[in-house]
Parts: sequence; structure tokens; C-alpha cells
Amino acid sequence: MTVTLLPVGGIGEIRPGDDLAEAILAATELVDGDVVVVTQKVVSKAEGRLVAVDPTDPLSHKIHVEAEAVRVLRRRGDLVMTETRHGFICANSGVDLSNVEEGWAALLPVDPDRSARWIRNALVARTGLRLAVIVSDTFGRTWRRGVTDVAIGSAGVAAVVDLRGTRDALGRELAVTEVCVADEIAGAAELVMGKSRGIPVAVVRGIDPAWLRESSVRDEIVRPHQEDLFR
Repeated sequence: MTVTLLPVGGIGEIRPGDDLAEAILAATELVDGDVVVVTQKVVSKAEGRLVAVDPTDPLSHKIHVEAEAVRVLRRRGDLVMTETRHGFICANSGVDLSNVEEGWAALLPVDPDRSARWIRNALVARTGLRLAVIVSDTFGRTWRRGVTDVAIGSAGVAAVVDLRGTRDALGRELAVTEVCVADEIAGAAELVMGKSRGIPVAVVRGIDPAWLRESSVRDEIVRPHQEDLFR
């Protein structure tokens, strides 16, 4: 299997009410089986998930961090680790000032899975192709330094591929292996996007067609509290 990563340039500045599917189709040509990865920031902008902050006060966005959190897990200096209403554990409830005009902050989409479905359905309706969409965001990871993009919303591509019951290369049956392919696709797409390049969309081409199915990050990836060993 050969996977190709294609950055989509020319999207331009997205503003509240803009049609993301139209912007994507105007900037690239899709083929059957493509996965379109869209950054959370442009989804939030299109959906109007922007709040005003004081550009002279670097902490003025903290009121929105508290409002977006259902639980605060840790505080260290200005950093707050929270649980959002989506079930995500992340810094500052996902409230972000990067790549947003001065005086504004972006909040996470209300329902990233629904956002992915809306974009996917619009793309499919206009092209007739079998397509998938992942909404990605940059997260840190517990016990590891650095950040990477992960999927916060998905539509049309498996969030998790369950390999339990299959066999490894030496013929042993796999008992616990579940692969988070949505995160892998989001992380791969970030290699050709990045916060400083001004490229908020990428196409991942050539994934296993068996992965193309209905999905949900919230239902498949977010670990329920009763399964969490650390909360």
C-alpha cells in the first residue's frame, strides 16, 4: 500500500459562514477514496467558534478556558489541563490564539464529528466520490514531549481498526491490538500542513479501502472514564 500526502494550498482566509467544502474543491481535485484532513482552526472559523479577547492581556483567554472545561485536572503556572465536554484531555480546553486575528481566540467545534460529517457530505454531494473527512488538532501526549496532530472528528473513515483475532507476521493471534488509524492519518497529514505554512487542508490518498466506513472519534477513540486507569 502506497500512501500519498498532498498539501492543499490556496484555501485563503476562512471566515464565519464560509463554505469549507466549496473552498476545498476550488483548491484541489479529489479522487475516489481520498481522506481530506481539515485543521480544527478553519472549521472553528467557518462555524463562528471565535471569541473576543483582550490583545493587551496575554491571559484574557483564560475565562474561556474555564468556560469550555467540564473538569480541571491540573494547573501549573499559566497552563491548565482540562477535560472538555467532548471528552478530550488537553491544554487550555483547546482554546487557541495561533493563526487567529489579534483580539480573537478560537474554541473547539461544538461537535467535531458532526463538523466532519457536514464537510464530507457536502464534498460527496458535489463530486459523487467516496470520500472521508478528518478534523485534526494539535495535542500534547502524556509522558511524551512535543505535539502532534490527532483526529478530533471523523466521517467516512475508521477511527479505530480492531485487529483482535487476526494474526501477526509470525502467526500469533492478536489479543489486544486496536490501531487508531484516524490519529495516524491526522499526524501524517500534519507533515505537509503545519502551523507556519498557512496550509489548513491536506489530502491523504491511498489508504486501505476497507477503512472507509462510518465512524466517530467520540465513540471509538475517547476512552470512557470507567476504562481510565489514571482519573
